Amino acid sequence: MKRIALLLAGVLALAPIGAAAADAAFSRWLGDKVWPAAKASGVSRATFEAAVAGLEPDLRLPDLKPTGGGDAFQAEFRSPATYLADAKLDALAAGARKRYADNRATLDKVARATGVPPGIVLAVWGKESAFGAAKIEKDAVRTLATQAYMGSRRAEFFPELVAALVILEQEHISRAAMKSSWAGALGQPQFMPSKFLSDAVDGDGDGRRDIWRSTPDVLASIGHYLKSRGWKAGVPWGVEVRLPASVPCSLEGPDQGQPLAAWARAGVTRADGRPLALGDVGPTGHLLMPAGRMGPAFLVSHNFYVLKTYNESDVYALTIGMVGDRLGGPQSIRGDWGRVTGFSRGDVRAVQRRLEGMGHDVGTADGLVGFRTRVAIGRWQARNGLPVTCYPDKAVISALK
Repeated sequence: MKRIALLLAGVLALAPIGAAAADAAFSRWLGDKVWPAAKASGVSRATFEAAVAGLEPDLRLPDLKPTGGGDAFQAEFRSPATYLADAKLDALAAGARKRYADNRATLDKVARATGVPPGIVLAVWGKESAFGAAKIEKDAVRTLATQAYMGSRRAEFFPELVAALVILEQEHISRAAMKSSWAGALGQPQFMPSKFLSDAVDGDGDGRRDIWRSTPDVLASIGHYLKSRGWKAGVPWGVEVRLPASVPCSLEGPDQGQPLAAWARAGVTRADGRPLALGDVGPTGHLLMPAGRMGPAFLVSHNFYVLKTYNESDVYALTIGMVGDRLGGPQSIRGDWGRVTGFSRGDVRAVQRRLEGMGHDVGTADGLVGFRTRVAIGRWQARNGLPVTCYPDKAVISALK
């Protein structure tokens, strides 16, 4: 208890006078900052007081300042192949097929209303909460309040805390049943509270939007979310392709799409060698190479980038698309993955900062290799007469760090 008190004192930048004073400061913050914002959003005093009664910060959460855990940038960088292994995708697809049999009528209804195929909805459900089986046990209000008060991204979490109070005001879920992840994401679809308010829907017709316990609400809400972000009915997410060496990997990204006919003229085919067709990706394809030349290549559609609005990771969106395809049966990624190991996220961040200094757009210097970082590496390699891989390795890091 003494250690917790000292941690709270450090976090709150108070004199070391114990947990009681720290908790008092937290309570004052709730009253002075949170209540006015909640009131302005239509939350009643009764709802607010019931939500925050006896509330204390949760010091067990990660990402707090200065009590957060280890430096994530020291972690070893992991290849996309780790996350896209056939065994993982097939296991998720097997779970999706089982849930399709159990929820076919609901999924077909969602598909008619949103244009989002059942396989895509099921893949999101499985990825976010293991089809509802994952334990989501955090007190959402406590978690959001802690993150908004002492987290490293306080400005992002404050409006989410207010949105959670609005959800309680609208009586979609009880205070005790409002559970979240450590990051405040709610229920089986893992919506942040603001996304619940804008995108959760009543799929079972009971007048509430219950993404914690109602499977129809969960499935309908996932479909609605994707439709509201621009999902185009009847357009596939994409297809794995063979990319000739003559096609630069630096052509990757949502801002460099080309008509399907242009890719075909450049010699791009499906991974199985067959010609590209509209049914593979739609009229416009965007190159995606999650490991640059050190892994398989894909052409993806607008809908792939809609999937990325759910989670910004290319690997996440690929997982959803490929699991959705596997609803009809097993299949495999045909391209080989190169060996990408031996460096850390901090090494990648150092490369990103160096490239930024040269005028390259890497997106964010976050130690993650997104498409902008891959394109920047490829362009730097080309300008310096190096083999163009569009991906970091020990040689790239040694040259740029």
